[in-house]
Formats: sequence, C-alpha cells, structure tokens
Amino acid sequence: MTTPDAMAQWPNGRLLSTAARLVEHAWVDALDSLGLTHAGLIVLHLLGDGARSQTELARQARVQTQTMSRTLDRLEREGLVARIRDERDARRHLVTRTDAGTAAWQQARTLEADVFPPLENADELRAALLQIITASSAERW
Repeated sequence: MTTPDAMAQWPNGRLLSTAARLVEHAWVDALDSLGLTHAGLIVLHLLGDGARSQTELARQARVQTQTMSRTLDRLEREGLVARIRDERDARRHLVTRTDAGTAAWQQARTLEADVFPPLENADELRAALLQIITASSAERW
C-alpha cells in the first residue's frame, strides 16, 4: 500500500485519478445496496425536474443515446422509470420517474454523507472540481 508521504509526491492528475477511482468504487457498492447504478442515479436525478426524452437525457448526462437506452431499459425493468407517449408528438416518448424511482432517489441522496469522509474545505474542493470539469469538457461537449 502506498503511504500518504509517497502520494504527496504524485502529480495532481494522478491524485485526482486515484481519488476518482476510489470514490467510484465506494459509490458502486453503496448504490448496489439500493439496486441502482451510477448511470441510473444520474437519470433519476435528471428526471427530478420532469419528463425528458431519451435524447435529452443522453445529452444532459453526456453519454451516447445507445448508452442511455440501456440505462433506461434497466431502470424501466426495475420499475424506477416509465416511458410515456409525448402528447405533443406521438412519435416521441418521454421518460418519467415513477414513485419507486423517486423513493430510490431520496434514499440515494443521503449516501454521500454515509460513504465519504467529511472534508474541512469541501466548498473549495467542489469549486476546483467544477473548474476542472468545465475546462476539460469544453472541447469535448
């Protein structure tokens, strides 16, 4: 195991990458206990503001439409989302959160406090992460 002293010499990118992997593993385990995936949690979050099309969800989640389709299929099988025909365009379907999906979302919202250690400078870390994400994704999306 690498000691904190040794990690102090790592470049920021390596620290960020390692932290991201560890956080992802913790999230996967915690979400799995609720029958959710990270992608499913993102969808349930996005649907909190109301129904969306699969294309809109994919764009907002920054994934391919096919990837979103697989996530929605799983959520629908679990009864967490429903696809309904768009009243304004019968060719299109909208995705909405079910009551079970809302309940799962509510449970998942408290996971962060349970899974991650409290940080002294959480607001500064959040601001730095948002800056990294914004700068890094500007060219991609």
